[in-house]
Amino acid sequence: MEIKRTRIVELLNNPQFGEIVCVKGWVRTRRGSKQVAFVALNDGSTIHSIQIVVDLAQFDEEYLKGITTGACIRVNGLLVESQGQGQSAEIQAEEIEIYGKADPATYPLQKKGHSLEFLREIAYLRPRTNTFGAIFRIRHHLAFAIHDYFNKQGFYYFHTPLITASDAEGAGSMFQVTTLDVDNPPRTETGKVDYSQDFFGSHSNLTVSGQLEGELGAMALGGIYTFGPTFRAENSNTPRHLAEFWMIEPEIAFYDINDNMNLAEDFLKYVISYALEHCKDDIEFLNKMYDNELIERLNFVLKNKFVRLTYTEGVEILEKSGKKFEFPVYWGADLQSEHERYLVEDHFNCPVILTDYPKEIKSFYMKQNDDGKTVRGMDVLFPKIGEIIGGSEREADYDKLMNRVNELNMSLDSLWWYIDTRKFGTAPHAGFGLGFERLVLFITGMTNIRDVIPFPRTPKNAEF
Repeated sequence: MEIKRTRIVELLNNPQFGEIVCVKGWVRTRRGSKQVAFVALNDGSTIHSIQIVVDLAQFDEEYLKGITTGACIRVNGLLVESQGQGQSAEIQAEEIEIYGKADPATYPLQKKGHSLEFLREIAYLRPRTNTFGAIFRIRHHLAFAIHDYFNKQGFYYFHTPLITASDAEGAGSMFQVTTLDVDNPPRTETGKVDYSQDFFGSHSNLTVSGQLEGELGAMALGGIYTFGPTFRAENSNTPRHLAEFWMIEPEIAFYDINDNMNLAEDFLKYVISYALEHCKDDIEFLNKMYDNELIERLNFVLKNKFVRLTYTEGVEILEKSGKKFEFPVYWGADLQSEHERYLVEDHFNCPVILTDYPKEIKSFYMKQNDDGKTVRGMDVLFPKIGEIIGGSEREADYDKLMNRVNELNMSLDSLWWYIDTRKFGTAPHAGFGLGFERLVLFITGMTNIRDVIPFPRTPKNAEF
């Protein structure tokens, strides 16, 4: 009778000693003597491997030579309490089938330390390592927690387009989408590319944000959130930037800036708590191997109420700090990570929410304050990472929004539908954006954003 496969995480969490079990996975290590071999087997369900004890006299010696690091095998055997240290259960092998061999001479992941830089070069194999298995399991649980949180809050998951004719950020750094012959595109009488002949009949791009369309959803459904890939064609080859990343963007009707801040704080604390509860083994591994302050930092965010202050107050604190910053601080400056981290780590010693930024350094859609100089933007600042969330109360007044669009010389050709919503039943509303990889970076303690997404897309790199 065929035995049903059991995941290793289930065997270790609830061992039924004395039962015959079936496990399938990849060999991490093999060691032993002339009489017995000990195989560490991992199936990706947990950071922990299970030890397979192989009585060499019971198996064909030549066949067992195929059980090397990286090989994929099936094992049927008796689950028993482990006599060795480091594991509670082990399997005494009765039947072994090799699904796929891994040549020790060419398999890149032998039993030794590999640098994160090297593993990026073999991104197709790095999920098999302890480190990336842990990171990608945490990534899964965080994604689930995000959907769980918004569903419990009564928000609707709203799918915004990936292909768009508008630039939500006004940054212009977008990837173009076209079916035209890029070597010989059709041209108008004036010599410009004739996009009327393109697939969508106009100049189209991959989206930088689902926010504008998300606002439309909020103005009908009350509260929505997006969670999908976004794209930025910024030539930023840094440990904090990706060309393709995932964004979470809630948009809520009848919210003001204070409601928005409350939601952001509650949301972040929920997903961090969820990760600590459901990813305990993986987070403990990363805390031990990469960042021994990780768990302490996660609890630091949970136990502290986020301090709230205006941008103006923040700049005054930075100017009076006496600290020499790489980037100068003055009112009107776009604060850098070093400034944000100083406020969080040195001055307040807790997470910070900055509000009321100069309108010149923020997007056109943010609600304008009565002072004529600032807008109701907000940034949530975390230790080690700086800004993790950016958001605002949105400008609901048609005339004020139009004036801002005109001030910035923005084209209405691709934004008319967004502006129109302020003419038909406008209402106060707010929202924010959270880069998913920034969140995963914070919760895993990793230092390079390329290490928290399976296949990073960066300048000059679209491999795998």
